[in-house]
Amino acid sequence: MKQILVFILFSAMLCWFMFSPIYKHVLIVRQAVIQKEVDFLLEVGANGSHGYISDAMLQASRERLSARGFISTELQYVVTTSSGDDGTDSARPVLRGTGIRLLISYPYQQLFEIDRLVGISPPDASSRMTAHGMKMSEFVP
Repeated sequence: MKQILVFILFSAMLCWFMFSPIYKHVLIVRQAVIQKEVDFLLEVGANGSHGYISDAMLQASRERLSARGFISTELQYVVTTSSGDDGTDSARPVLRGTGIRLLISYPYQQLFEIDRLVGISPPDASSRMTAHGMKMSEFVP
């Protein structure tokens, strides 16, 4: 009986050690891709010819991320400014010196379920990985 218990525990630990690095790399890559997208959108949106992050830019971002394996309907974008103005309105671009903030979030999607094998509880089902950034607008009318 003792040997069976040791075998089961050893098997569970072996499975966890084998697959743990794989899903951790998936998490790191997803986080890096989302952060890169935030940086790109802020670079384009805050440049001297824009001063905003439009809905068309966000839709193009969804398409780029879905090409990388993300589910586009699960992505959430929040665009704010340091002055409280709307940062998505192309008719009223954010003026130079005002910060444009962008936050993109995506659910973990049961990425941590394998941790249950060793008794670690995974994050809440509503938990999301986020990437955010802020860049000062360079738009001058």
